[in-house]
Amino acid sequence: MRIVFAGTPAFAVPALRAACARGEVVAVYTQPDRPAGRGRGLQASPVKLEALERGIPVYQPATLKAESARETLRALAPELMVVVAYGLLLPQKILDIPRLGCWNVHASLLPRWRGAAPIQRAIEAGDAESGICLMQMEKGLDTGPVLMSQSLAIGDDETGGQLHDRLSELGAQVLSDGLGLLRAGMRPVAQPQPAAGITYAHKLDKAEARLDWSQPAVALARKVRAFNPWPVAEATLAGERLRIHGAVALALAHGAAPGTVLAAGRDGIDVACGDGALRIRVLQREGGRAITAADYLNARRDLAP
Repeated sequence: MRIVFAGTPAFAVPALRAACARGEVVAVYTQPDRPAGRGRGLQASPVKLEALERGIPVYQPATLKAESARETLRALAPELMVVVAYGLLLPQKILDIPRLGCWNVHASLLPRWRGAAPIQRAIEAGDAESGICLMQMEKGLDTGPVLMSQSLAIGDDETGGQLHDRLSELGAQVLSDGLGLLRAGMRPVAQPQPAAGITYAHKLDKAEARLDWSQPAVALARKVRAFNPWPVAEATLAGERLRIHGAVALALAHGAAPGTVLAAGRDGIDVACGDGALRIRVLQREGGRAITAADYLNARRDLAP
């Protein structure tokens, strides 16, 4: 079976490895190299690095809309295209080229959280579970029928980064199961997504990372978890702008104005919210590294008890 794999970030690497298990990946598509780091030098994507290490040809078109892009893909004669967090839209004329169409590994239980940031939005919304859907792609945004799916529970303290890593490995497993059926001549049965329960996981924006102390502490704690490790929640605390890496909500009754420091000690810094309080446990000063609240208080004697 000739497979073309399309993906870009680290999330897609385990799935690429699963697709490569029997040496069937004839080419890899990934986003063009981007400037990164302090020197802003061009950096290859994690998927590209994995493909080069395996000796797989890599293609990096800026768009798939041109006829030349279709000609290149046709020349590869793919039977199946596997897409995992690629980052480019696939026009219908591209979707039609592989004999078996295009499969997408999506990190949510569709139709909930279609779109770019399903992992973070699930945590931010307080969802109890997430999962992986292996979907037969069509032109709409994550609207295609589901071939296979598997769910997992979201931990009470789980961050966006931790859930990302678990779903990345689960995605590879679900893809491997689907490819196994295909090799055995048993094509997974496509189930249309239900019309009810559709939500959209809009792309993360750094502006969202700013914490509004007038919101409930529960909502802010979820945002801190969801936005770790990127873009990382930010807040102003006692006149200083900080990045918040770890925090928990406290069901604490108080009459203080939102943003007021209620208590500070080794267990954390308790800040008044619109409802309850947020206990900040891990934070980062501008230009510094992430530290515990206890270490921060050593430098902020004005806040220490």
